[in-house]
Amino acid sequence: MAQIKHRGNPINTNGELPAVGSQAPDFKLVDANLKEVTLGSYKGKKKLLNIVPSLDTPTCALSTKKFNDFAKANGNIAALTISADLPFAQKRFCGAENIEAVKTLSMMRSRNFAKDYGVLIQNGLLAGITARAVVVIDENDKVAYTELVPEIAQEPNYDAAIAALK
Repeated sequence: MAQIKHRGNPINTNGELPAVGSQAPDFKLVDANLKEVTLGSYKGKKKLLNIVPSLDTPTCALSTKKFNDFAKANGNIAALTISADLPFAQKRFCGAENIEAVKTLSMMRSRNFAKDYGVLIQNGLLAGITARAVVVIDENDKVAYTELVPEIAQEPNYDAAIAALK
């Protein structure tokens, strides 16, 4: 279990992020077309997992926009924003914000992704959704970088995540 903060108040996740160098856990998430997507859907690509509580919050929206700008210039990267939002809301957000290079994925059918990646919030007002985290996975599905953001309202370390993708 990891401890983070929400507006200064301690909250806990269900576990820890996968260790750097370990095999990335497989996942089943839902895309904007309500189709199931797995880790294998991005086989052979470097993957940036921008894990956010909800795209309806300013910090989540900002991180998605910043990673979208990076992904536009680096088409060989699978940039994924993962949240508990429904695919319909994710699609609306992407349309309104001109997000084209980042793919949004939803946990609407299962919280297993959040559990397997150790980011499921266990207590407090946000229990049941994800902590803010970034995971970079290489072409061979090995974890290359992780960051669990200590205060949920803070932005991730963009430079460190991008450096791990190079």
